[in-house]
Amino acid sequence: IGCTFPAVVKSGVTHTAANVDKSWIGTNAAELFSNATDCPVTVLNDADAAGIAEMTVGAGRGEKGLVFIVTVGTGLGTALFINGMLVPNTELGHLEYAGAEAEAQASDRARKKGGLKWNQWADRLDQCLAVYEALFWPDLFIIGGGASKKFDKFSDGLHRRTRIVPAQLMNEAGIVGAAMAAAGMALAPA
Repeated sequence: IGCTFPAVVKSGVTHTAANVDKSWIGTNAAELFSNATDCPVTVLNDADAAGIAEMTVGAGRGEKGLVFIVTVGTGLGTALFINGMLVPNTELGHLEYAGAEAEAQASDRARKKGGLKWNQWADRLDQCLAVYEALFWPDLFIIGGGASKKFDKFSDGLHRRTRIVPAQLMNEAGIVGAAMAAAGMALAPA
């Protein structure tokens, strides 16, 4: 079984809990899920899983250089790939800029909570991408997560020098990436 989790995950153990109960910190999720299902379980960060799928069979396939995946939903997940190699557990949705965490300003939850129109929210996401762009100089941004299904509603508001594309697997990328990691088709983060 492949399982994603919205946290830093190392060797199946969850180390953070930004959008889930704090009791998950330090939990061996792989062991817990394996015991509950009586099956071997691979657990990895949710954005890393989405990135694995997008880099293998989606919008990042064949891309070189630095590919920066941003999953936009309840929070902001991030996955970085350098020449196809994952830098695991980046969690850059928690990076602070303009006085707050990125995901508090630019997640889809922030859009809904603030009653923002797509163009208003696109400006916030664009500002977030500007910070990522200034720090990492990526060659490609891939926008995934639940918001990727509505990419056409906000893409005109994104004005980075870096090329920006929607995830081809959209919100299913994490599921595909988790299955690939469990099947040994991708290198799961340690």
